[in-house]
Amino acid sequence: MQIKGRTAAALVIISVLASVMLTLFVVDKLEEVPVAASTSILSTKSDRSTELTKEELKQLNTVIDLLETQYVTEVDREEIIDGAISGMMNALGDPYSVYMDKDIANQFSQSIEGSFSGIGAEVSLENGQVVVVAPIKGSPAERGGLLAKDVILSVNGESLAGLSLQEAVNLIRGEKGTKAKLEVVREGQSNPITVVLIRDDIDIETVYSSIDEQGIGVIEITQFSLNTSERFAEELKALEEKGLKGLVIDVRNNPGGVLQDVVEIAQLMMKEGSVVVQVEDRSGKRDKTYAKGGEKKSYPIAVLTNGGSASASEILAGALQEGAGATVVGQQSYGKGTVQVSFNKLFDDGGLIKMTIAKWLTPKGNWINEKGVTPNVVVEPPTIYSVARLNLSEDLKEDMLNEQISSAQIMLQTLGYGVDRTDGYFNELTKKAVQQFQQDHSIPVTGIINEDTAKKLEESIITYIRDTKNDAQLQKALEIVGRK
Repeated sequence: MQIKGRTAAALVIISVLASVMLTLFVVDKLEEVPVAASTSILSTKSDRSTELTKEELKQLNTVIDLLETQYVTEVDREEIIDGAISGMMNALGDPYSVYMDKDIANQFSQSIEGSFSGIGAEVSLENGQVVVVAPIKGSPAERGGLLAKDVILSVNGESLAGLSLQEAVNLIRGEKGTKAKLEVVREGQSNPITVVLIRDDIDIETVYSSIDEQGIGVIEITQFSLNTSERFAEELKALEEKGLKGLVIDVRNNPGGVLQDVVEIAQLMMKEGSVVVQVEDRSGKRDKTYAKGGEKKSYPIAVLTNGGSASASEILAGALQEGAGATVVGQQSYGKGTVQVSFNKLFDDGGLIKMTIAKWLTPKGNWINEKGVTPNVVVEPPTIYSVARLNLSEDLKEDMLNEQISSAQIMLQTLGYGVDRTDGYFNELTKKAVQQFQQDHSIPVTGIINEDTAKKLEESIITYIRDTKNDAQLQKALEIVGRK
């Protein structure tokens, strides 16, 4: 298959913009409601009963006065107020409800249309830990092997413990060309691993399509930005004009996006009048969004998901699974089932609040929060996808034992070199496999994994992973729609 795709007016994912839902793109840019609407929402719900009492005001003023007159150094009043607002949002215990000061709010707003420099990963704050939602396609984070659910402990030696999401993101982001050395905890690894990334500009094309000689098409959606539905419709039409006989929609590692766009995409493949998504407010009232102008397709559809498929991706998977007979293939999705609204007209200084205001449910009324969408066909990726990348502090040689050697053994095994163990003990057979790999790649044959050998091994694995023939989840989805 040949991939094609045009550059869209982009929504570039931040380098890891922090934010609430973890942000419209972090975890969710998803159910984003235009800010203009936020003021009307606020005005209809405000009354005197929500105002601070005299006693509450006295408490706050007492603390501010104490800080300004007695603290060991002079304090910045604006920072104190920002901190108080952040504290109120943090008290909710909701990682998707946050306050952003004017600088972060400006970065967040620009991310909807602009380009940022960073590592290209969506992150969230969960139980006080910075957790990767998904790496962005083609980003330093993806190339460096960062995975969904990885927990970032530190950046360039600075611990993220106790930091707000905004503070953590400020450390993770950075100028193009600068290094971000991340200490990461990964499921299945007994010790933290090190991931070294070089920050870059993150410009994202959100829709890619391809079709094979049998008429089986693939459309990959990397996130749901402001023009993704238009791009999807263009690519779908082009595939149908080429005789589309089956469609795979790939939303793996797609962290979410704009609700309107995912609805417009879903209804292209759903019978008019079908429920696309339901939104339930705090009183339990449910509003249903119905498909308009679309039709259920005659060809089979499969949706590919994994642990990095969040929010809007889950809305699409759930809608097509329950409302269009699509087969969901892959792994359990992330489990982001709440709706956020941006309130950016509240403060004169440009700050904004993003806050959870509702739940979203699938067409049949299922709430997938913290559970995810369950695939019809479960396909786990090969071990190589979760292996820690090589970051050598010393050469790896015979009779050594560590997790770096285990990673190298799994890489060699994946590439077809004969190792008989992957437990991290560098035995004679591992040495012979290394020697054969070195010979095949014109590297001095020493049987020792040094920086040159590790670099070539990493490059070979990246090439292997990017070859769609080795993508077990995609191949299963193609088989399913082709068989049907």
